[in-house]
Amino acid sequence: MERRAVFLDRDGILNRVELRDGKPYPPRELTREIITPGIGPALACLKQKDFLLIVATNQPDVVTGKQSRAALEAFHALLKTLLPLDEIRVCMELDSPECRCYKPKPGMLLDAAKAHGIDLSASYMIGDRWRDVGAGKAAGCFSIFVDYGYHEKRPDQPDAVVADPLAAIDFVLSRN
Repeated sequence: MERRAVFLDRDGILNRVELRDGKPYPPRELTREIITPGIGPALACLKQKDFLLIVATNQPDVVTGKQSRAALEAFHALLKTLLPLDEIRVCMELDSPECRCYKPKPGMLLDAAKAHGIDLSASYMIGDRWRDVGAGKAAGCFSIFVDYGYHEKRPDQPDAVVADPLAAIDFVLSRN
């Protein structure tokens, strides 16, 4: 029997971002205080509905030297301690034709589906960037766009648009 998953972007969904000129950036300080308020109990509701919770995040700041791998791993360890996540998948590469995991490419989702027996057509992708929606759609997931009004490219035809991550989770729960 195939399983269902909710794939989650990290920055902007599980934790707050830093806005500069209307564009989101990963937080400089990775602490408990930047976790999205209420996200833990909301994710627990998804777990009660037997969804796997898998983070799929682009983190090119490691390869560009803006963040150390140790700092990234420490933050992900904190997320796993505070939130009921099953897995965190990370693409630390830059977007290139050779890279199959940098969103909007679906590599992280496809690899997770293979590893966990996930039915992508019964799964969801929640993100706040066009790349998240693109990856979800390319993988065959129902893609939910959290629209913060960033000053950047907008996603092509998300399946749903909501105002915040908790509304996205409520949307998934209302359909299941």
